[in-house]
Amino acid sequence: QPAPWAAVLRDEEVLREAAAVAVDAALLEGVLMRTEGFPNASDVVNYAPFTLLPSVVPSALFEQAYAVQQDFNLLVDAISQNKEFLEQTLASTVKVDDFTAQLFRIHMQVLEEGLAQSVFLGINRSDYMFDCGVNGIPALKQIEINTIAASFGGLTSRTVAVHGRVLKVLGKFEEASRLLPNNPSKGLALGIAKAWELYGSPSAVVMFLVEEVQRNIFDQRCIENELWNRNIRVIRKRFRDVFEKGSLDDARRLYIDGQEVAVVYYREGYVPTNYDQQNWEARLLLERSRAVKCPDIATQLAGTKKVQQELSRPGILEMLLPGRAEAVARIRATFAGLYSLDVGEEGDRVVAEAIADPERFVLKPQREGGGNNLYGEELRQALEKIRDSPERTAYILMDKIKPQPAINYLLRAHSPLQASECISELGIFGVYVRRGKEMVMNKAAGHLLRTKAIEHADGGVAAGVAVLDTPYLV
Repeated sequence: QPAPWAAVLRDEEVLREAAAVAVDAALLEGVLMRTEGFPNASDVVNYAPFTLLPSVVPSALFEQAYAVQQDFNLLVDAISQNKEFLEQTLASTVKVDDFTAQLFRIHMQVLEEGLAQSVFLGINRSDYMFDCGVNGIPALKQIEINTIAASFGGLTSRTVAVHGRVLKVLGKFEEASRLLPNNPSKGLALGIAKAWELYGSPSAVVMFLVEEVQRNIFDQRCIENELWNRNIRVIRKRFRDVFEKGSLDDARRLYIDGQEVAVVYYREGYVPTNYDQQNWEARLLLERSRAVKCPDIATQLAGTKKVQQELSRPGILEMLLPGRAEAVARIRATFAGLYSLDVGEEGDRVVAEAIADPERFVLKPQREGGGNNLYGEELRQALEKIRDSPERTAYILMDKIKPQPAINYLLRAHSPLQASECISELGIFGVYVRRGKEMVMNKAAGHLLRTKAIEHADGGVAAGVAVLDTPYLV
């Protein structure tokens, strides 16, 4: 279905004016990033890239994505508590993927010592595309679930106002009023605040664990400000600081610079380049502590691609969520085809199929953060190279989702204004807090629509490919 402002897209002068308004609105609302030239300084900033116009999203699929989020929260939490399932599922992966193996080693070490942590906080984001498969009727298909450092909950809270302004400038007041309010940063902060409260030490702080290079700082500040507004003290530290100044007392309470830490919110630690030997030691220290980790290491492992692929096998969801048939059905309805490349007959058949028809599939490594997937010819070459080696188990193979492209304009600093054929990805933020066996909070906390030109097969906003967007429901 075309957008109700399709006619406007043919008038270049009107668009140019709207784009100028849009950029100023983004700066005014705080849709900001630091620049590549000065990634750690806020004295030079620019707007985060975004679409000129909202993108049309089928309301039935939007509602379906929201309706299944609590189920996914329960599922991720169940996986994180199931030692045998994680062990069996990741057995082949840890042999060939050093990063997953290192995370898994810490997981086992912490379990052997016995968990000091009793309150668990999950902030995840489940990402979907709208597949216009065989019959042309769009279907919601899950791309992945991010269980660590799921970003843009802050900036996307501020993007709706920008798109509302643009629609009004184009004379579309009625359409502007239909844009849904969206504030994930509030929902995420509520989860962190709840975990902090249950930790039970009013003088303890929330620690954002952040990267050495901090271009996306304002996204984090949105959540941080929500916490300060609740009189919860926030500190920002890097792995390096934890290694140099972190310690545990006899009760395994975590201290940094003499301050007790109630909650560790990871915005770092999801890719191998985040770690050297010191950082791994710092991670182990954090995981051994009583502090509420968001996520704890088991929950990070629950977000691996290999786990995603295992969940699509018959009977696995039923085993993880016993007695929850409706939840299982809602979850399963969002799965795209996922195929195992494990060594053996089934894996051999799958590899041969993908080499014969690479356009049907996408090959994904066990990585977060966008920019790592292989398509088409690259996929074929990669599989040719590893088809007879156990190395292939470091990947999963997935059906390629074919969304319906739409015309939009991607606004990026220092880029010319030009129309692009675009596709969108919808993410739903989920937050849950568990104390012992009791779920204290389980909710969907808002959404994130990201859009990219179709020539970019893969990549997120932080990776510089996708841009922020707002859904216009039809």
